[in-house]
Amino acid sequence: MGIRDFHFKVKALRVKLSCLGNRKVRRNNGVGSKQSWMMPISHGHHVVEHDWINGDSDDCEFDSVVIQREQIGETELWYCGIFDTLVGDCVTKYLQANYFDKNLKESHLRRKAKETLKRAYLGAKTKIREMHKSDETCIIGSTSVMIINGEKLVLANIGDYRTVLCRDGVAYQTIGKHNQSSKKHWFHRLFSGNATGTKASKASELVVGSYWIDSSTEFVILASNGIWEVMKNQEAVNLIRHIEDPQEAAECLAKEALVRMSRSHISCLIIRFD
Repeated sequence: MGIRDFHFKVKALRVKLSCLGNRKVRRNNGVGSKQSWMMPISHGHHVVEHDWINGDSDDCEFDSVVIQREQIGETELWYCGIFDTLVGDCVTKYLQANYFDKNLKESHLRRKAKETLKRAYLGAKTKIREMHKSDETCIIGSTSVMIINGEKLVLANIGDYRTVLCRDGVAYQTIGKHNQSSKKHWFHRLFSGNATGTKASKASELVVGSYWIDSSTEFVILASNGIWEVMKNQEAVNLIRHIEDPQEAAECLAKEALVRMSRSHISCLIIRFD
């Protein structure tokens, strides 16, 4: 059975899209130099209904996708993420109140991005733990990115959700304390959870990183554990690199996870830098 012939049921999901002034990213008309934030950014997402994966009609939980664009003065900000049902709106609301609505200068926006994103996740993590004190095995998952002027990428992952960057066809992943090596990485780990070496602590680890976007940066994949439990980072990049339409690429990635019999949440968001 080929991917094209593989039919599956997909549930409509809640996508929050905020475009201040409903303005699109402008392209260079050939006059003067091109501003960095004028780099066209396209995106596509796909979420597979969780109860269909598990064959349980009583379980209708599925991930939520957030895609938000803000124009603050001369600075363009994109915020995109995938969240499981526990994380919900906690991270997004924190960022809105403590970052987007602060009317910060561009230098402050750049400098405060990583710290604000980290605090947003820590706050959500603490709140969820307080709500589920009786359940010590409660695991949360999320991955999200902030794109500043089309030239800087700031991201955060928690649980088994992951962001993978494609640069000249090569996959790069944020790393945490549990999977560091002596090799040089493109991302820098700023924070991780309590390092006990246990499976539970690894699952709740928070990793925040940043990367400068240049001409070699092709796209990023934000995806849930349902994608990563059945394919490696480079496999995912190779599968969709030739697909220019990010929506088609997201659907292709989700279908491949189903073909490989993934049994976890299947959610993916593709962001292309064209």
